[in-house]
Order: sequence, then C-alpha cells, then structure tokens
Amino acid sequence: PTFIPDHPQVMSPLAKWHRSKSGVTERFELFVNGKELCNAYTELNDPERQLACFQEQAKAKDAGDEEAHDVDMSFVAALEHGLPPTGGWGCGVDRLVMLLADKNNIKEVI
Repeated sequence: PTFIPDHPQVMSPLAKWHRSKSGVTERFELFVNGKELCNAYTELNDPERQLACFQEQAKAKDAGDEEAHDVDMSFVAALEHGLPPTGGWGCGVDRLVMLLADKNNIKEVI
C-alpha cells in the first residue's frame, strides 16, 4: 500500500489547507496494487476561502479545463451558517471488490 498525502490546493478545492505546509491540503489517498482504494481529507469550512477556491475553479473551467466546476453558491451559503470541523474518508465497495477480485477495471465488478 502507498499513501499519497498533502495534495496541492488546486487539486483539492473542498479540502482544508494544510496547517503547517504552504500550498497543500490536509488530504491523502491510499493506493493498493496501483489502484486507488481510499480518498480522505479535512473539509474546508471557511466560506470565504471556499468561495475563492470555487471562483478559481470557475476561471479554469472558462479557460477550457474540463474537470473544473462552477461556483456553488448554495454550498457557500450553507458554510456561512456554520460547518463544524469535519473530516472523513471514502472507500467504495466497488474499489474494494476490484482489489479482492484482482480486476483492473471498475466495470468488471459493477
């Protein structure tokens, strides 16, 4: 297994910025046998920073980045009402089955 921590801020617009390392986020991914098994991060709960991240994504989208998204004002409004410190990780059953069944394509297990 390999853990890839501290993703760049530009790659993780919903993750909280790292407390002691500039330019990266509090995020990691777990890879096993070359396949992503888990994604985890601390949620960014500052509405002003989140809006700035969304605006950067929107600029990237306008410049042709197909993976970038628009500004989600309803999400920013929800943050303005308050989001406690939140974090978590996700491990899809499909990815776990891929690992256990030794399959290379997710379509093979769905």
